[in-house]
Amino acid sequence: MIRIRDVSKIYPMGGIEVRALDGVSLEVDRGEYVAIMGPSGSGKSTLMNIVGCLDTPTSGSYRLNDREVGGMDDDELAEVRNREIGFVFQTFHLLPRADAVKNVELPLVYAGLTRREREERARAALEAVGLGDRMHHRPAEMSGGQRQRVAIARALVNRPSIVLADEPTGNLDSRTGEEILELLADLHRQGHTIVLVTHEEELAERARRVVRLRDGRIVSDVVAA
Repeated sequence: MIRIRDVSKIYPMGGIEVRALDGVSLEVDRGEYVAIMGPSGSGKSTLMNIVGCLDTPTSGSYRLNDREVGGMDDDELAEVRNREIGFVFQTFHLLPRADAVKNVELPLVYAGLTRREREERARAALEAVGLGDRMHHRPAEMSGGQRQRVAIARALVNRPSIVLADEPTGNLDSRTGEEILELLADLHRQGHTIVLVTHEEELAERARRVVRLRDGRIVSDVVAA
């Protein structure tokens, strides 16, 4: 599913070049649950952005479902992001004036579905994350955990190839964070491919495989026994 080969990413900063990734190679198969770990400045955010088609490599190859990503233009990248990748962020990124259904519908608007199809898919996604009784609540009327569940429903509504979760429990208390991690585990058991980006050991331990980065390079790649 994900095939990254010798990928480097260089950012020009103040007349110098910063090498955020330095010859990274990584494969993730369909149905895996992978945690990408590393301290600040390790390159994990840059790798996440490349995997999520939010950025492109300076050099090397990234193929997603056998499509080369590096040569895509902005419109093609936007289409891949919408159809292939479901994003779950630490800060939820919900529209404050829209209710849960409208927030979850958003990726489907760009996919060209009818209003009825969008609503049916959004309602089903919210039911799947346990929010059947909060469909018409706005973000301000929900707890942090409920908002993150809305974000997960939105990530799932387009039936993506990959769910990319970036520090998904960072703004939640420990009990609510545990609920979100269990929901991600349930999604994995249902066959979803999960890529979790985190700096927390406790979160990474939930994954079946942990990839550690330091100074832009992969220093270990361990599959749980």
